[in-house]
Amino acid sequence: MTRVLVPLAQGCEELEAVTIIDLLRRAGIEVITAGLDAAPVQASRGTVLVPETTLDAVVGEDFDMVALPGGLPGATNLNADERLHRLLARHAEQGRWCAAVCAAPLVLADAGLLEGRTATSFPGALDTDKHPGIRLSEEPVVTDGKVVTSRGPGTAMDFALHLIELLAGRAERDTVESKLMRPH
Repeated sequence: MTRVLVPLAQGCEELEAVTIIDLLRRAGIEVITAGLDAAPVQASRGTVLVPETTLDAVVGEDFDMVALPGGLPGATNLNADERLHRLLARHAEQGRWCAAVCAAPLVLADAGLLEGRTATSFPGALDTDKHPGIRLSEEPVVTDGKVVTSRGPGTAMDFALHLIELLAGRAERDTVESKLMRPH
């Protein structure tokens, strides 16, 4: 079964986190939520999320994808975690998917995964002065190699559906999307 790790940090954007988790699970993808520690996660708008496990418990495991929700200070907290940087670098070296939305593409940039790539993020989250090798896009979702980035809460559903398509195929994406009653 396809496995995706969704690390949850204090202050994450709940709309992004829950959308990623929910839609991927609708597609039959195993989603593992991992907190940076054992505490419940208070998201940026006060919603409390309870991760299934801790990053320490799963940091040595392999996943088909690591998907990072953004939000502040959630993305800052993810970015400060060296375990996550090492996990992302290992997955990238193994040719596995890494994905981030909103402010979380900064984590990918600081882990060295966006060098020479086109990426998008919440406006201002990626600083081309600090990371001059990144080509910035304003597209809602950008895939460059095995790295996927997206803009923010308003693009979370498009982002999650794109992840489904990458991991499970267009037919599965279409099946999940058709049940969401999204306007065309």
